[in-house]
Amino acid sequence: MAKDGTMRGGARPRSGPAKKDLHEKIREGKTGPVLVFPNLPNGNTPDGVEMPKVEDWLKAKQQNGRDWSAEQIVNQTYQWLKERGCERMITMQQIYAYATAQARWIQCQEAISTYGFLAKHPTTGAPIESPYVKMSEKFMRQAAAAWYAIFQVVRENCTEDYGGASPSDAMMALLAD
Repeated sequence: MAKDGTMRGGARPRSGPAKKDLHEKIREGKTGPVLVFPNLPNGNTPDGVEMPKVEDWLKAKQQNGRDWSAEQIVNQTYQWLKERGCERMITMQQIYAYATAQARWIQCQEAISTYGFLAKHPTTGAPIESPYVKMSEKFMRQAAAAWYAIFQVVRENCTEDYGGASPSDAMMALLAD
């Protein structure tokens, strides 16, 4: 109770020690919650398929005539998840959301490299900030949020060390292509 008689204070959200990752708990000999998928009856899934088919809209040529890098990002992300055994915990829609935001961010970075940081105001003709800069920031925030959601599931459920290069680390290499 505060001096003025009101009930304020108490525990703050996210205060206290940080949660440990599942693989760290296992390394220390403790147990943690592991998602267990029920045994579902075998459907008519084709044999030999390593990755789900990527939607056609992620493969479309862009207005500038170049290929869109979203399909490549989907493949890299899915492969990264598969190597860690977490591909069943992430929906393809989450992967698509990450891939589209990341691919659009790459497009904005290419446009900034091509046209520069300044643009001409349409009515006054005065120099203004390039609209690609704002779009780039927006897509970067979207990609970071989508990646954080994916990575959080991996972090909490991966029983082995998930370190090493991740798909979000290698996106600048796509700009050089």
